[in-house]
Order: sequence, then structure tokens, then C-alpha cells
Amino acid sequence: MPFLAMVIVQVGYAGMSFISKLAMDDGMNPFVLITYRQIIATVATAPFAFFLERKTRPKITVPILFHIFLSSLTGAFMSQVFFFLGLNDSSPIITGAMTNTLPAMTFVFALIFKQESFSIKTKAGRAKVVGTLLCVGGAMLLSFYHGHTIAGSNSGINWNYAEKMTDKRSTHKSHSILGPCLLFCSASSWALWFIIQAKLSPTFPAPYTTTTLMCLMASIECSIVGAATECNAVAWSLRSMIRLITVFYAGIVSSALVFCIMSWCVHRKGPLYTSVFSPLLLVMSTLLSWALLGEKLYVGTLVGAVFVIFGLYLVLWGKAKEAERARITNEVEAAAEYRKKEDSELQHQPHANGESRQDPN
Repeated sequence: MPFLAMVIVQVGYAGMSFISKLAMDDGMNPFVLITYRQIIATVATAPFAFFLERKTRPKITVPILFHIFLSSLTGAFMSQVFFFLGLNDSSPIITGAMTNTLPAMTFVFALIFKQESFSIKTKAGRAKVVGTLLCVGGAMLLSFYHGHTIAGSNSGINWNYAEKMTDKRSTHKSHSILGPCLLFCSASSWALWFIIQAKLSPTFPAPYTTTTLMCLMASIECSIVGAATECNAVAWSLRSMIRLITVFYAGIVSSALVFCIMSWCVHRKGPLYTSVFSPLLLVMSTLLSWALLGEKLYVGTLVGAVFVIFGLYLVLWGKAKEAERARITNEVEAAAEYRKKEDSELQHQPHANGESRQDPN
């Protein structure tokens, strides 16, 4: 179930990257988009938090609020600001490629905060390391190596509106360095969010409430920054259909739904497992760009995709082996504890029998 859930998350993110790029090509300010996204996400998740977790929600304490604030700052504010600014200065394919630094950054942060083990002497440890490197390497290969063409630009389902919007911005090409740097900062912020969420989830297992509070705090943060950077009221207008679709899709699907799913997956499988699915975003973004924007598919696309999928398999295999080893260890410890308890009861039984024989009654 977590595997399917994370695939759905990446499909949602691929769609968001595509339509968000179109909205910003239409002239939408990234800060305006982020602000609307968080407000809509708050409204979308609040009813679920109230009705589904009203009786099961743990008490909200000051430390929990502080962790939620850190989650909003890293996952819902900083990562989104860097992501959309980087997307505005690049393309969905480059965005997908740079997002694939997320597993490596999460692995590093998880090692620093001791949420993941690093044992190069075990097969599981080597599989996680090699799988992470293959995911990142495959994503980079897919982005920067072309080779021969294996699929032409005429997919038969090209979206003329999307092609017109990208042509509209073709004369305003973005910085080649700034965009990837911003996207790397976004991935680093996301990695920190996974680490914070892994610590928060066991103590506050209420994903809808966590998401609602996080998006509410992020709405305030984004509104302050958005109002300071964009004072023109016209820029906040949603009269354009692509802008309206984008803010509702980003708020409901890419924030409300995705944050709830990822919080649940982090609680179930840990931060590294959840982050390692990010390379799928690049594969899906590439297919969308080919189908709707008429971009060509190359040999590098196919080879990179194979590397990504094989790397995912290695990491998932390593995590499964570690989980199996942990289960066996727990069973052995439980059996040893049970035998120790039985031995202790047998040692006390002779004393009890002796006392009963000495009883004159």
C-alpha cells in the first residue's frame, strides 16, 4: 500500500510541475501561486481533521506545535518557494532531474540525525547506497544525455495551448545556473521536512491535523512574503483559466492530498523510503513533455529510466531486508525474554513448595 501511495504522489507532482509552469509562463507570480496553494490546502484538509480525528487526535502541546511550525517552514514554505522559483527559471524536465537529489540529501540528513543505519558491510546497506546513487545518476543521465532519437515529437496528442504558452516564453530564457541551484535548495528543504516528520509522526499520529496546521502556518508565512513582493492587486487575479486550475490543483492535490499521504508513509516506512520515489517524477515529467509539448524521446531517456527503476528496486530491497532482520531480532529477543521469565518462575516454584510443606496447618 505505501508503494502505490507514493507512486500516486509522484503522479500528482508531475501534473503540478507541468501546469504550474504553464501558469507562470502566463505571467503568474510564483509567490502568489504558493500563497493560494497553501490557503486552499488548509481549507481542503480542515474538515477531514475535524471530523475524522476529533476523537483520536492526541493533545496538541507546545513541542508538537513547534515541530509542526518547523515542518511548515521547511516543507510547505521554503521548499515551495525554492521549487517554484527554480521551475520558473528552468523546465519541468530539469526540475524533475534536480528533485532527484532528494533521496541522497534525505539519506545524508537521516544519517546525521541517526534515523538510518549505514553499514556498508551488509548487503542491505550496500543496496541502499548503490540504489540511491543509481536513482540520482539515472535521473542526471536522462536529463543531460540524449543520444539517438527513439520517439519523434509528434505524439498525436500534443496540447496546442501548452505549446503556445512555452513559445510565448521562449524569448525569455531563464538562467541556466540559478534555476538548478534553487531546485537543489528546494530538495534540501524537503529532506529536512522528512526528518522532522519522522520525529513528529510517532508522537502525534494525526496526519490530517498535522497537514491542516502546517498549511495554515505556511499560508500566513506565504501571505506575508507574497504581499511584500507583489503589491499589484491585478497580479492576484485568478481570471485566467490556467491560473484557476493551477491553484486548485496545487492546493487540493499537491498539498492537501500529498502531505497527508507522505505523513502516513513516513510514519509507516521512514523518511528514506518516502523520498526515494522522487526519481519517478522525472520519468513522468519527461513523458508528459513528450506527449503534450512535442518534445522528443532519446536513448538517454530510456537508459536513465532503467537506472531509476533499478535504483528504486535496490533501495526497496535493502529496506525490506533490514525490516526482516529487525523483525527476526525482535522475535529472538522476545523469545529470550519469555524463556528468562519461565526460568525465573521455575526458580521460585521450589521455594514455594518448601514453604507449603513447612506450614503446620
